[in-house]
Amino acid sequence: MTLKTDLESQVNDTFMLPWDVQKTNDVPAPVDLRLNANHAKDLETATVLYADLDGSTSMVDGQQWQFSAEVYKTFLRCASQVIRSEGGAITAYDGDRVMAIFAGDSKNTSAVRAAMKIHYAVVKIIQPALDTQYPTSGFQVSHVVGIDTSQMKAARIGVHGDNDIVWVGRAANHAAKLTTLSGAQTWITKAVYDNINESVKKSSNGALMWEARAWSNMNNQTVYRSTWWWSID
Repeated sequence: MTLKTDLESQVNDTFMLPWDVQKTNDVPAPVDLRLNANHAKDLETATVLYADLDGSTSMVDGQQWQFSAEVYKTFLRCASQVIRSEGGAITAYDGDRVMAIFAGDSKNTSAVRAAMKIHYAVVKIIQPALDTQYPTSGFQVSHVVGIDTSQMKAARIGVHGDNDIVWVGRAANHAAKLTTLSGAQTWITKAVYDNINESVKKSSNGALMWEARAWSNMNNQTVYRSTWWWSID
């Protein structure tokens, strides 16, 4: 069988064969999904978080590679450990950003608290360490986190020995797009905002931590932004 005929057979099967979809309440791992089959897991509701390092292109263009690598490593390490501490499952690293999925009854509150803790880590842990090591750089670490929630399907893609999970659903796309917005470190959809606990809506003195905005590039739907952080103990 030639490569062409092999590809034609696989592509035709993918488009023609029915899907085997299994409901789940947990974030699946690659081993839970069949690779060469139309097999998917269905999370009725899942919350997706994207944490993105902002301004990385200008950083790479203007800084030594070691400096840029250290910023990448510290940001992604802090973001990933915070996500795990809040019960999120890391599903992908993509250059200067990390994707995570939260499941369960408190998924929206946990994801939002994780975003606020990532903000704290950037301002109170990463930036001071960078300033100590590079006192004349003047570089400011900047980031954006986007969060959305929806039904999600998971399927396994790739080839044996080199494969991953693709996540299909509104939340993955919208959370990623939210990281392109400016003016705040955390952006969430109305679906997330309507399902978070008061502890991440208002501060201890009763101040509202969120500001509603119209998302002009997405039919002016209402989204919420916050510049607040949550202290890490």
